[in-house]
Amino acid sequence: MPMLGLGTWENDDPEECRTAVETALETGYRHIDTAQAYGNEAEVGDGIERADVDREDVFLATKVWRKNLAADDVRETTEESLDRLGVDSVDLLYMHWPTGTYDVEETFGAFEQLYNDGLIHRVGVSNFRTEDLKEALDVADVPIFAHQFECHPLLPQKALREITEAHDIQPVAYSPLARGEVFEVDELTEIAETYDTNEGQVSLAWLREKGVTTIPKATSEEHIRDNWGSLDLDLDDEDVAAIDNIDREERMVDPDFAPWN
Repeated sequence: MPMLGLGTWENDDPEECRTAVETALETGYRHIDTAQAYGNEAEVGDGIERADVDREDVFLATKVWRKNLAADDVRETTEESLDRLGVDSVDLLYMHWPTGTYDVEETFGAFEQLYNDGLIHRVGVSNFRTEDLKEALDVADVPIFAHQFECHPLLPQKALREITEAHDIQPVAYSPLARGEVFEVDELTEIAETYDTNEGQVSLAWLREKGVTTIPKATSEEHIRDNWGSLDLDLDDEDVAAIDNIDREERMVDPDFAPWN
């Protein structure tokens, strides 16, 4: 899975979404992330189709919504997702939240069947607490490939990063720019000025140093290319330590149905 991908949460303008996916792929991205709940799987599929990039070169991930995690619903809605995306399979399918109709044994059983049938190539989880992930690891008969959760310099998620590393699960950060809040963090501004770059690239580079895949949302060509440019930024140990020591913590995505509420 490429370390930098394009996130599409809240990219709900159809043509803007198609163009963003196409532009990202033409720029060099090879990882596209969407979800049933985003309402844009069809547009993501259109963008992939329009880009001059072979489908097999694109790592495509989507997520099953929390209300669709009963076994029969997992199967039915995943097939619908594949139809909307215009593909025979996805590279990674996540359980979006361990709430709603989620049942650890039933849901993982349904995902295992999709995996065995070749409709999905990897199983992922999203927004699991450490205790949710431990429970899943005890039950799952198919490897958990990735865990997607909010992560950025203002929410470093050390415990989740440690448990994913211990079990060879790839951490994936959504909202890696803290929904724009990283641009208001003095420590990131100081580091950005040193490298003649911006706070967003510093945040993405810091996450990469931690071994975390990132999927920042971007719609304009400028922002898509700017995030891509973070791959050229290498922070030194002093910079990483300065970010680690930021004395501020803030969660940006906190719905009432989240398992921690």
